Amino acid sequence: MTRRTRAAREPVHHPLFARAYARMSAQADAHAGVARIRAELLTGLSGRIIEIGAGNGRNFAHYPAAVAEVVAIEPERTLRRLAVRAALRAEVPVDVVPGVAEALPVKSEAFDGAVASLVLCSVRDLPRSLAEIHRVLRPGAELRFFEHGLAPGPNMASFQRLLDRTVWPRLCGGCHTSRDPVAAIEAAGFELLAQRSLRLPERGPAFPDSYCVLGSARRPSV
Repeated sequence: MTRRTRAAREPVHHPLFARAYARMSAQADAHAGVARIRAELLTGLSGRIIEIGAGNGRNFAHYPAAVAEVVAIEPERTLRRLAVRAALRAEVPVDVVPGVAEALPVKSEAFDGAVASLVLCSVRDLPRSLAEIHRVLRPGAELRFFEHGLAPGPNMASFQRLLDRTVWPRLCGGCHTSRDPVAAIEAAGFELLAQRSLRLPERGPAFPDSYCVLGSARRPSV
């Protein structure tokens, strides 16, 4: 089987973007305060956790010791290789698994928590992906999310929608800038527990992907 054939069979294949993302995510952690946000995102988690779209594994170093296992789903092969390396350095057990958010390769109600970190922008089917997260969480379990999305101002929001219809997804690995992750999470049947709006970078010019939200939601117990 040739490399081209193998790539064609990958559900997500963005090797150029993956390499660029790996560099950008490291810089954002170091210089834009994203490492601090990752730590806040994961504080208080315990038990068995599923991370959706783990990317290059930048969250792994921030999982608290009370986490017994992280099952990290990542469909993109280049990022998955980097995530495997990051898993070897993590202080909690991390199993990096190929798969897509729309069809998670795990059993229903198998996890005590889920993490979605800068991934809901790029899943191909957002409602289906959130339905899958809902399925694999135990009743009462939390979804922690750190996502970027629709800008609050109409001018930037219109620009985001234009970008999403044209060049942005092609250049940025399927990413969309104008999705509303909080509304989608609530529509999927989660109870919103907390949310906080962020802008990255905090100072200077805003970009189409600068408008972020950090929060948590819960799969209802009944």
